[in-house]
Amino acid sequence: MTGLTPDVLLLAYRQGVFPMSESRDDPDIFWVDPRQRGIFPLDRFHISRSLGRTLRRGHLRVSYDTDFAGVVAGCADRSETWINPTIHDLYLALHHQGHAHAVEVWQDDRLVGGVYGICIGGAFFGESMFSRVRDASKVALAYLVDGLRRDGFSLFDTQFLTPHLASLGAVEIPRAQYHSLLAAALDQSASFSGVVPSAMDVIQRNTQTS
Repeated sequence: MTGLTPDVLLLAYRQGVFPMSESRDDPDIFWVDPRQRGIFPLDRFHISRSLGRTLRRGHLRVSYDTDFAGVVAGCADRSETWINPTIHDLYLALHHQGHAHAVEVWQDDRLVGGVYGICIGGAFFGESMFSRVRDASKVALAYLVDGLRRDGFSLFDTQFLTPHLASLGAVEIPRAQYHSLLAAALDQSASFSGVVPSAMDVIQRNTQTS
């Protein structure tokens, strides 16, 4: 696909569609607008007992926007991925423009998990996540959901619903309902603050709302 720029990508997200490629080696990109859309209701994130223990243990450190490129690379580091070089470069450009953000999870000085996505208005469009140690991606999501709620976001788009996301509280809604939620979110003003809370604050706030 020629002529795909960061501005075109932002316009596509505003219309409810997102890009994918068949594989990292496929130069072609296609647009996706699923009939059933995955979202995270921001007041329903589920912290299980095991995830709570992981958060309390404190062996995983969380940061925001410290290594965006590393998170994208971690998400693409699998046998099958839709992140080809064009998509990779576009999201890095969006990050440099302030539109794309990442939550990183570290064990000592090693990046072991994370999640990244795009912010427009009051909507966060989750793109991909990865985990190299137990619960790392769940920790990233817990901090992301907590931050989005504190920063005034109303929509967390996960694109598709997976069993992993469903176990944490994500749900699937019809396309028309998603587009209605998207329109409302785009009219809102929210900003990804990047303030990293304590693990106990994340647990407490999610326990109160789940």
